Amino acid sequence: MITIRNLRKSYRNNHVLHGIDMDVKAGEFVVMLGLSGAGKSTLLRCMNGLNTPDSGTLHVGGIDLMQKHSRRELARHVAMVFQHHNLVQRLSVRKNVLTGRLGQVGTLASVLQWFRQSDVALADQCLERVGLAHKAHERTQALSGGQMQRVGIARALAQQPQVILADEPVASLDPKTARSVLQYLRDATRELGIAVVCNLHQVDYAREFGDRVVGLAQGRMVFNGAPDDLDEAALEAIYHAAPQAGGSAARSHDFEEAPATKGRWFAANTSSVAVSAGGAR
Repeated sequence: MITIRNLRKSYRNNHVLHGIDMDVKAGEFVVMLGLSGAGKSTLLRCMNGLNTPDSGTLHVGGIDLMQKHSRRELARHVAMVFQHHNLVQRLSVRKNVLTGRLGQVGTLASVLQWFRQSDVALADQCLERVGLAHKAHERTQALSGGQMQRVGIARALAQQPQVILADEPVASLDPKTARSVLQYLRDATRELGIAVVCNLHQVDYAREFGDRVVGLAQGRMVFNGAPDDLDEAALEAIYHAAPQAGGSAARSHDFEEAPATKGRWFAANTSSVAVSAGGAR
């Protein structure tokens, strides 16, 4: 579902990603951990086509993102779950979920937001998966934060994607609600065989929900293994890799990659929209 080889990305002289290698299988829930500025969001933006890598190999949902592609084509295969929902508050819950079908309909139907009965039925099924079928006709603005995030998951599922990318989807939620949201996301995608890459800051959530954990530090992958292998040494590599004196961005020789005995982690050298459809309301 996702294949990344030697991926590099820079912004002028700021080297953000340094030779990332990563694979994600169908139905696998991969959590990415790292400090702010470690490169997690940049890597996710490369995966959803918002950033263009400088070099490397990047295949997501069967699409070669290093080659020219259309946003509509990408939307058929890759869905996003955002930190701040990105829902239209005045629309009903069902209508917000139906926006996930826009990439699947013709241009005119997309502009006019006309949906088939099958799309409406799919939207209701997706709401059922996240426990919100009874809220389908309510205005989205009346929902709690956790419920809105579940609507965002239902919208992503309505795209029927091969891949879902989630950028800190529970950052603004309390722990109980956050666990509920992650549980819905993991269960639905595992059952449907959808590959997930989820950026998180909470180590305990990574251990609880991840099938695999990837740790980034200064744009390099420093951990890639099972949650059970996320020990103190791995956390030290992820969260305490220090830049060189002067605070400059890490260069390609600042870290020496060496496999550890547990999992596969690498020791860091710390010195160096209105809807028209029959029945859609």
